Order: sequence, then C-alpha cells, then structure tokens
Amino acid sequence: MSLRKNLLSFSIFFIIIFLSSKTVFSVEPDKFIQNIVDKASAVLKNDHPKEYKIEKLKSIAMDSVDIRGIGLYTLGSHRKKLSDDQKKKYNDLFRDYFLKSFSSRLSDYTDPKINVISQEKLNEKYTIVSSILVATEKTPEVKIDWRVYTKNPEKPLIRDLIIEGLSLARTQKEEFNSVIQSNNGNINALFINLENFINN
Repeated sequence: MSLRKNLLSFSIFFIIIFLSSKTVFSVEPDKFIQNIVDKASAVLKNDHPKEYKIEKLKSIAMDSVDIRGIGLYTLGSHRKKLSDDQKKKYNDLFRDYFLKSFSSRLSDYTDPKINVISQEKLNEKYTIVSSILVATEKTPEVKIDWRVYTKNPEKPLIRDLIIEGLSLARTQKEEFNSVIQSNNGNINALFINLENFINN
C-alpha cells in the first residue's frame, strides 16, 4: 500500500473516531438536567454540615450553569455602558452573588425530588426541559422548566429556570434594572448591593 493510501486510510479512521466521539459524548438536555438534579439531591439528603453542602452545590452550579451568560442577560442594555474594568468587576460580583444565592436557598431542602418529564428543542441553541418538583406533605407540586443552552452538545449549560411560568433570569434582570434606575443610572449602586449580599 502506498504512503498516500496509508495517509488516506488513517485520515478516514480518525474522522470516523472523531464523529463517533461527538455522538458518544453529546448529552441530551433531559438527561443532563436529570443528572444534575440527582446529584444535588444526593448532596442535600446526606448528613454533612450545611457548609459542606453549600460548597458541593456551588461546584455543581459552576459545572452546569452558564453564570456569565445569565449575568450579562440580567444586566441588559446597561452592559453596553460599562468599561472593561467595570465588566470584569460585574462578572466577578455576579458569579459570587449567584453562587451564594443558589446554594444557600437550595441547602434548606432536605431531599427534593425532581422528575424530568419532557424536552422541547426550540432551535439549535436552546432546548426547554420540563420537570416536576414532587409534592410532599408540606409543599405542593411545582412545575419547573429549564432553559438549556445547547450550542455545544458536548457541554450543555443552564441559562434560565422558569418556575410555574416565572423566569428567574427575567425577574433578576428587572430587579437589577430597578436598582440602577432608582440611582440615576449609576452602576456602582448595583455593585454595592451585590457586595452587601455577598458579604452578609
């Protein structure tokens, strides 16, 4: 066999392997969400201290949530007015704010059971995964939709939670805008609010 044929054979082989890898490692959004909620549930129902659970939940969020993307969305048109230094400061503050808010609220649950029931592909970039937070004696059933960013099928990321029809990202965007507008458009007022939440 000639060198050219050898190279062609190896090229075809590696292309097949590459395509196969894409198929093997791509993650269906519904399975992605179910895996995340199962991990979170396993953390919450163990007997470790709350501080340990919070750190574990933060780790799960860092791997599965597009925190930077959510942060830019919640800032809305105000982000166009920021300097590079302000953008960096905001991204850092929002990350810490999000992780603290997410983990501290969730850590109060003991054993939440969330069942994924369906998924709807909106386009190449987004899929909505529908799930149910199972009712208990103390809490009612809650419908939760997850907006999953799927541009990279190997690394899906959560961009929003819609709880009983209410978008958390949109609600956060409205709150941030209200803080900025009530302070004459001063972005530093939002920074101070975020810092106060993080440090308290």
